[in-house]
Amino acid sequence: MRQVKMRFAFLLFAAATLLVSCNSSKLTPTNYDQITNGMSKAQVEQILGKPTTKETKDMILFSKSTWRWEDGKKFAIVTFKNDEVDSKDGNLGRDR
Repeated sequence: MRQVKMRFAFLLFAAATLLVSCNSSKLTPTNYDQITNGMSKAQVEQILGKPTTKETKDMILFSKSTWRWEDGKKFAIVTFKNDEVDSKDGNLGRDR
């Protein structure tokens, strides 16, 4: 019986650890500060993870994409022009 309790406790601990690691947000001021103009979408996604929403508009001369990340009250918006970072905005590092 003791062995069953030990296995259950281990499985519970492993599940909790996995859940916490899966939910850890990459939306931090440090990561946000790494985003610079000219970066590719792949580079930004590697730093901030998958965006919460994506929107793309094809203009006559270029393509404009807006990606948004949200985590509670924190948010970041990165705008791409022809698949390169053109600008960024958000509330990371600001008084909340």
